[in-house]
Amino acid sequence: MNPLDIVSLSKRFGGLEALNAVSFSVLPGEIVGIIGPNGAGKTTLFNCISGFLSFDSGSVNLFGHNVEGRKPYQIVNLGLTRTWQLVKPFFGMRVMEAMMVPSFCRRSLRKHGSKNEMRENIIEILEEMGLGDKIWQEVDKLNQGELRLLDIARALVTFPKILLLDEPFSGLSQKEIGNISHVARSLNAQGLPVVIIEHRLRELMKLVQKVVVISFGKKIAEGPPEAIVRDANVIKAYLGERRTRIGLA
Repeated sequence: MNPLDIVSLSKRFGGLEALNAVSFSVLPGEIVGIIGPNGAGKTTLFNCISGFLSFDSGSVNLFGHNVEGRKPYQIVNLGLTRTWQLVKPFFGMRVMEAMMVPSFCRRSLRKHGSKNEMRENIIEILEEMGLGDKIWQEVDKLNQGELRLLDIARALVTFPKILLLDEPFSGLSQKEIGNISHVARSLNAQGLPVVIIEHRLRELMKLVQKVVVISFGKKIAEGPPEAIVRDANVIKAYLGERRTRIGLA
């Protein structure tokens, strides 16, 4: 049973076809990259998968469960958690307090035997994220890279079986991107499938095993990074002459 199967997923906004019969699967243990031009439908895809948008046709199957009609909190309780392109921190809270909020979802509560276990798990996650010295710091004082790490840490509190990251490298330095990449690899090495939307192609291609390319709402290519960067449809639709400049060829 695959962690995620997307079958002929379509979504329209009035006369705009945001997704047109998109299909792909995330296999156990994979890191999958989703790329495409601005407005291609990538975030709409994540929103449909995670229950923040309904879809018009097709299916989203999470570990064999059809998620159509389920609310985001119900999908989280099935084991899928996501982050957002724009970081959404709980300003005015300390890091520990911000981590406590998602820990009260049903899935997290079932995994924790007590509040002490919950706190211990939160501290362990923060240490794994490199935020162990920020536990009692105010969220407002974290830099952009630390906020991205906190975003992933909050997702991990829900004990996900698959993790969706929406542009985790956005606005980060090379060092911060390295930190996020290390975290993604570490989580994946523990058996967590990860799906990443990203525009920073050089960094993404080093991280993923498979790439799905979307253009104008349609999937135009799928395969390993080394094949994708040589695919004529991808070059025409997205990479163009930038292919050699960004170091993918």
